[in-house]
Amino acid sequence: MPYDLTTRIISEIIGTALLIIIGNGAVANVELKGTKGHNSGWIVIAFGYGFAVMMPALIFGGISGNHINPAFTIGLAFNDMFPWSEVLPYIGAQLLGALIGQLIVVAAFKPYYDKTKEAERILATFSTNNNANSKLNGFINEFIGSFILFFGAVGITRAPFFADNSGTAHLALGFLVCALVLCIGGSTGPALNPARDLMPRILHSVLRLQNKGSSHWDYAWVPVVAPLLAGVVAISLYHFLYL
Repeated sequence: MPYDLTTRIISEIIGTALLIIIGNGAVANVELKGTKGHNSGWIVIAFGYGFAVMMPALIFGGISGNHINPAFTIGLAFNDMFPWSEVLPYIGAQLLGALIGQLIVVAAFKPYYDKTKEAERILATFSTNNNANSKLNGFINEFIGSFILFFGAVGITRAPFFADNSGTAHLALGFLVCALVLCIGGSTGPALNPARDLMPRILHSVLRLQNKGSSHWDYAWVPVVAPLLAGVVAISLYHFLYL
C-alpha cells in the first residue's frame, strides 16, 4: 500500500526522533553520572544504537522507507532511486525528528546532566568528536563507517536473499549498525548521519546545561560532509554493480 507524502514525512520525523532517543539515550545512560548504567561500557552504546536503527526500520521501513538520514536520502536520489522532489521534505523531517529526539533525551536525563562535571561526557550524549583530536582521522573513520552502512543498507534491503522477507532485512540493519559502532566507531562516536550529529550539536550550543563546555563547531562539518559523500559513493557503487 503506497502512503502519501504527508504520512511518510510524519514517519520520518518519528523514526528519526526514535533513533536519537534510543541511541543518544543509551549514550547518556553510560556517560552521565548517577544513572544506573553509568560506566557500563561501549558495548551498551553499540547495542543501543543498533536497536536505535532497528526499531524505526521495523516500524517505518514499509511506510517511508525509514531513511532517517539525509545522506541516505541524497544518495538514493543521486542514483534515481528516490524522487528529488521529495528530498527536501524528507531532510526537513529528519532534522526536525533529530531535534525532538534530543530534547526528549535531555528532559529524561536532566538531573544526571547536572551531576556530570566532565564536558566531553556531556557532549558525547549530543554529538561526536574525534578522540585523537584529528579532523582527518575523524573524516576517514566517518567515511568508512558511512560507506559500509549505506552499501550494506541498500544491499540488505534490495538483496534477492531477502526478497520475500523484508522484515528480516530491516532487522539486519540494526545488527549492521551495532557492528559498525563496535568495529569502527571507537574513534569518533560515530555519527554516520548528518542529522544525528548536527541537530543535537545545535541544541548543545543553545541549552543552558551545567559544565557543558564547548560544542566543538570546528569539527561539526566532519560528521556532515563525510556521510554525505559516502552515501553518494556507496549507493552509486552498489547501483553500478548490482542494479
